[in-house]
Amino acid sequence: MSTTDTHHALWIAYGASGVAGSIRKDGSGYTVTIAGADAATGTYETMEIAKSALHAHMPPGSDWPSFREH
Repeated sequence: MSTTDTHHALWIAYGASGVAGSIRKDGSGYTVTIAGADAATGTYETMEIAKSALHAHMPPGSDWPSFREH
C-alpha cells in the first residue's frame, strides 16, 4: 500500500492591491506563484515557508497578505 499524500489544496494570497499570488499544495510540497508570473517562484517544504517566500516576492513595504483556501 502506498503512503503517498494525494491531498491537493490551493490558497490565494490577497494584498492591498488585490491578488498577490497563490500557494498550491501537492505531493512535492507547497508551490508559490506570484500573480502575473509565467512560472512558479519555487516549491517549499512547509506552508509557513511558502507564505514567507510569497511575501518576500511582493513589492517592498507590502503588508502581510491574507491567505484564503479555495
